Amino acid sequence: MDFLVEIKNASKRYGEHAALEDVSLGVRRGEFLTLLGPSGSGKTTLLRLVAGFAEPESGQVLIEGRDASGLPPYRRNVNTVFQHYALFPHLSVFRNVAFGLEQKNLSSGEIERRVRRVLELVELPGKEDRYPSQLSGGEQQRVALARALVLEPTVLLLDEPLGSLDQKLRQQMQVELKRLQQRLGITFVFVTHDQGEALVMSDRIAVINGGHLEQVGTPEEIYERPRTRFVAEFMGVENFFEVSCTGHTAEGTSFETPTGLTFWAGISPGIAKGAAASLAVRSSAVSLTCAPPEPRPLNLLQGTITEALYEGAGWRWSVAVDGAAQVVVRRANTLNDSALDRVTPGAPVYLSWEPERSLVYSGEAFRPAR
Repeated sequence: MDFLVEIKNASKRYGEHAALEDVSLGVRRGEFLTLLGPSGSGKTTLLRLVAGFAEPESGQVLIEGRDASGLPPYRRNVNTVFQHYALFPHLSVFRNVAFGLEQKNLSSGEIERRVRRVLELVELPGKEDRYPSQLSGGEQQRVALARALVLEPTVLLLDEPLGSLDQKLRQQMQVELKRLQQRLGITFVFVTHDQGEALVMSDRIAVINGGHLEQVGTPEEIYERPRTRFVAEFMGVENFFEVSCTGHTAEGTSFETPTGLTFWAGISPGIAKGAAASLAVRSSAVSLTCAPPEPRPLNLLQGTITEALYEGAGWRWSVAVDGAAQVVVRRANTLNDSALDRVTPGAPVYLSWEPERSLVYSGEAFRPAR
């Protein structure tokens, strides 16, 4: 595939710390790609390599098929929007946006045309003469975007640009940013540690942990089919069981815990019989009932409610099974559901889920965050 930006086997160290280790990633033309990971995972370092603020110690960064090694940021036709917008407080909105164009010595007429067009695009017309201190956080973020977009970059890099906004404004700007990217057709590379933000905005997500690329895929692939245990945990999977494989049948692959619980997953030919693994299931994939379901499902546990928490949009239960293991179950609110009245601490319940909802990871798949 012909990528607009391609990182090939890039590594970067800061002293003894390996920020990136042999990372390869392609960015498609016109896509919204998000670099997602915990703090210190290497995602901002990767962004800096593309921007030209840092150079890889090994490997390459290609932009439009050309090696960008040694090219300063201003010669890469990429632009960056930071979490702290770095607006010039003594310049008006118009002058902030025009600053980069003025450095290119464009005519005043061309500057006027391009600035006014981009301010219309980010919905800031009529605020050209205001100063950053006179703007809300969301408006300042739009000015920072306009200042980057007015230079017409091939790639726009965004380093947690919504991080300083309150939750409501942040959610609003997520939608606006995605719409803007779709309207312009510019390639966006966006850095965040917020899983929900990545799922809402992205065409594809690259999950990074400890300087390694864990998985690249669509939001649905990352959420529903996490490839490693780290990705599963980072994307909110809460229930894990240490198991060994007991066999493969037409119904799926069976597993057993050290205490004798039996679980089933979809057919997993990559797990050999007798091999150790982790089996996981999302809290939202587990059904909770007060009576054993019929017909009896392959995955069925009996337990006791130890905690019931109302979360507004739904309920979260902790269920003790097999004496000590805790299983977390979540369910959205259902109006007039009288069965919820009985699901209180101490109540006996049954848990079940489809084998296809089980996630299975071999012993070497887990790399803890560092």
